[in-house]
Amino acid sequence: MDIKECYKEMGADYEDVLRRMGSDSLVERFTLRFLDDKSYQMIKDGIAAGDAETAFRGAHTLKGVCLNLGFSSLYEVSAQLTEDLRGRVIEGSEASQAAVDREYQRTENAIRRWQNENRG
Repeated sequence: MDIKECYKEMGADYEDVLRRMGSDSLVERFTLRFLDDKSYQMIKDGIAAGDAETAFRGAHTLKGVCLNLGFSSLYEVSAQLTEDLRGRVIEGSEASQAAVDREYQRTENAIRRWQNENRG
């Protein structure tokens, strides 16, 4: 699997991010860094603690990261979760939370598969 196939598997826009970053190596480097991003965990921790502010900040950050990396599918659902949490209320955001969980796992799995197949 190459980086283009990884992006396709996660429902992401490789051509857009390549145009903005300018090289495959930059796309690859920042894609791998995504695995260290803590914004998804902030969402999970905030929701578990009933802390809507932390969950909102995590969703908002994840949305921005995904926009920058061209992770279209994860961007769309994290943008919806951000809007659901904008009033700093967790109740009513369950469907968006579930969608973010699904897309995050899809994205993470694709990146890890690409990473594992290209070790070297």
